[in-house]
Amino acid sequence: MEIKYQNLRVLGPAVLKVRIPDEILNKLNNYIDSTIEDKKKMEKLNYGEGLVGDVTQEFLLELEFVKSSGWLDFLGNCSKIYAELNEGKKITKFNLLKTWVVRQFKNEYNPTHWHGGHISGAGFLKVPKILGESVQKKKLKKYRGGNLQLIHGARMFTCPSTYNIVPETGDFYLFPNYLMHTVFPFKGTDEERRSISFNAEIDNEIYNVYGK
Repeated sequence: MEIKYQNLRVLGPAVLKVRIPDEILNKLNNYIDSTIEDKKKMEKLNYGEGLVGDVTQEFLLELEFVKSSGWLDFLGNCSKIYAELNEGKKITKFNLLKTWVVRQFKNEYNPTHWHGGHISGAGFLKVPKILGESVQKKKLKKYRGGNLQLIHGARMFTCPSTYNIVPETGDFYLFPNYLMHTVFPFKGTDEERRSISFNAEIDNEIYNVYGK
């Protein structure tokens, strides 16, 4: 499997930008579309109480599907690239803890939070054509509606503390579990903003840079 990636050193922690292959992207969306119609399955997979977001729906993906769709292999391969690029070491362990979907609609949001495990990630399966615009039209402010914002440290000279990501269908970002992030609300559309995330553990000897 060829993985297209871009290693981003925009903050202290490294961020790896990759593209979800179209075949896997379609499998994910088809699975999600059928799952949300199955009320019994949705009750079983519901993850809303375990997450911080004020969004319409958050649910886990079934492990059998995660394996058969190629999503597990994709995450594992991306994590190998991420660790080797940034730590110069090859991981021998990839333990997927959870992977889940967030269905977000207008005026909903995800507050600042972080994840468990060692490596995490978030990406986009569906993005509304229009996310709205700023009410302050005369000011040169970038509208952040629907953006994923990564946060680290404090604003200092030559050192921004945030990195804004405009959602694009198929884009996926890997980052350390401790990296804080948030998703802004959007407006002006009834379309769904559908994202997917994961948490995983790798070799503790690689993750624990301080040693024993």
